[in-house]
Amino acid sequence: MSAYAPNDPPADHELAWKRWREHRAEAVSAPFGPLALTATHWLADGVPEEFGSWREEGDEVVVAAGPGHRLALDGAPFSGEVRLGPDPAPGGSRLSLGARRLVVLRREGLWAVRVWDPGAPARTAFAGIDAAPYDERFRLPGTFRPYERREVRVANADGVERGLALAGEVAFTLGGRDHTLQVSVEADGSLWAVFADGTSGKSTFRFRFLRPAAPAPDGSVTVDLNRAELPPCAFAEHFICPFPPAGNTLPIDVPVGERTIRTS
Repeated sequence: MSAYAPNDPPADHELAWKRWREHRAEAVSAPFGPLALTATHWLADGVPEEFGSWREEGDEVVVAAGPGHRLALDGAPFSGEVRLGPDPAPGGSRLSLGARRLVVLRREGLWAVRVWDPGAPARTAFAGIDAAPYDERFRLPGTFRPYERREVRVANADGVERGLALAGEVAFTLGGRDHTLQVSVEADGSLWAVFADGTSGKSTFRFRFLRPAAPAPDGSVTVDLNRAELPPCAFAEHFICPFPPAGNTLPIDVPVGERTIRTS
């Protein structure tokens, strides 16, 4: 996607938004995108026998398999034992079973194997992401106010409470009222907010993500609510998405951005 400056004309903002929409549709429907996630098996609860035998050993898991398991390691038939660490992404997983990728996950000290399947029913039925038309009124100037990094406990989509790291807040004005969203700071300096609003659970998913670009040196940042996006757990129930932290439910309607998934 092409970058755009804060003072570019609205037509350029809308064009950039359309390109962002195209990129989102391509990313979520990719062979190993969010729609392809079909299962998460925690080692503590047991792993299906077809995936071999899995056990935790320190900072790694040990996977043992025989020829009958038909597993592949780095694209070659695998039989024996291998020690694995967490995979960076589905495309970087070392283990596979047919077309499926077996992705090693570690979350808060617990190990799991996630299964990505390009033939997942959710992926084959995907017909796009429903979103509201672009509205320049919801593209707003904001200010990032960093604070000392802290972790808050929030409920997650799987019903478990986990830590969410926050590093500041973004302040902006909408409808004549001042608002703030607490945000995390990503490795590249961009921001990430989990938020809800008056449309959540009604005309939009029960919460959404917002990913503003990295703030300028003076803290100025663009808050483009047209780019409010569905969280991964809207595409597959096996994702562990955090719910909005306290203070991140806006007391207004945000009718723009992604709303629901379209299926055929």
